Amino acid sequence: MTTDHGRAAGTVFAAAAGALAGAAFTGRRGARAAAAGGLAGAAALAAVEAVARARQRPGEVPAWWSRVVMSGALAAPAGWLGGRVTTAGPVAIGVAAGAVAGALGLRPQKVALGPVVGGAIGWAWQLARGSDAAPAAVAASAVVGFRALSAVVFRDPQVDLLAEQVPAEELPFVVPLEARTGFVGTGYVRKLAEVLGGTYRADAEDVGIVASLDDLAGPQFDPAGVDALVREFYEHTTRFRLDIVPEWRLWVRPGYLLYRTLVARPLGQANVPMNQRETLRGVRSRIDTITPDGTDLIGVRGWIRSFADTDEAIYVGIYTTYRDDGRGYVSVGFPVPQGSFTATLLPMPRQDGGLVLTSRSELAHPGHYLSYVDPETRALTTLAVPGFAERLDVYTDAGELRAEHAFSLYGMPFLVLHYTIHRKHPG
Repeated sequence: MTTDHGRAAGTVFAAAAGALAGAAFTGRRGARAAAAGGLAGAAALAAVEAVARARQRPGEVPAWWSRVVMSGALAAPAGWLGGRVTTAGPVAIGVAAGAVAGALGLRPQKVALGPVVGGAIGWAWQLARGSDAAPAAVAASAVVGFRALSAVVFRDPQVDLLAEQVPAEELPFVVPLEARTGFVGTGYVRKLAEVLGGTYRADAEDVGIVASLDDLAGPQFDPAGVDALVREFYEHTTRFRLDIVPEWRLWVRPGYLLYRTLVARPLGQANVPMNQRETLRGVRSRIDTITPDGTDLIGVRGWIRSFADTDEAIYVGIYTTYRDDGRGYVSVGFPVPQGSFTATLLPMPRQDGGLVLTSRSELAHPGHYLSYVDPETRALTTLAVPGFAERLDVYTDAGELRAEHAFSLYGMPFLVLHYTIHRKHPG
């Protein structure tokens, strides 16, 4: 159930968004009109939030219509600002608003559809009102129009609410370790040790991202069939160095460049190189560990990859294994502020002795999950992200280790990371 605190916070946020939207809609008429519009907007959005929360059932996200209203409200002040700082007309503002809405939809088809719908709505405003069209109204209607059309065209959900405010033990496929500040970075595990306690080891020697491949045994995977070099890589990852060659699909490059500039670098997480030229800077790979007091068993394994020249984080992942119904799984948690993005992967064999870790499976646990961690109760609110998929192949080729890490959205590949893996100290 949604907590009273969560309901109150949601209502306050909705009222604030409504106030900004109302002021943006009416601000051109003067300060009094803007104030009245702000009050009306705050009341309207607070009412929408209250009705949506009252009708929300356990295990459901807020109603679609309420989310569409909120997205329109958030677009209005952005459109107003765009009209103030630029000379853009209704068509340009519509295109921009639709492009942002489409990009947030992640699906490639939505990315392409967003600016088209936004441009069409902006053109309609141009015909109806000309230069008098309010930028706030253009932006809001472009976003709402796109959301309405995409709901008709794309019927499968992008996210599913799996659980709300549940103990972490109920979701063994989620890594419940969050970033407690707005920055993750290469010092994440050290900061985590200050919270969890135990013995912290930076750049631990002769440690793997898993303790043993035997922990992953199951009906479809026998660790005894894995090539010895592949097993060594997983169980003693720090013996090796990695060279990366990223292969991005052209359609995702503009969106990823924007995401990387505005999100990944400031966050210090998921900062994948754009091209091979960047990887020539060198990639540093290390594992920081935390061993709980009273035991010799490692409790936290943080695999940190960064650019060698600056130590700027590429990935910070917490690697765990667990067993369920006779199967072993790998769950990798990527901490984000107050939450974690988890990839839970099923091990599968390759005929050549390699190992596949994949999120594509008919089983219940493999997949991708975005979780919010309550800072007081440690309870999880978790969304499944069914459109995202990945597959990691590690294998030997002519006696040398190779890996290919492929990612896709709604069945459309967008990135493959090609790894060449070398032993740090040959022989």
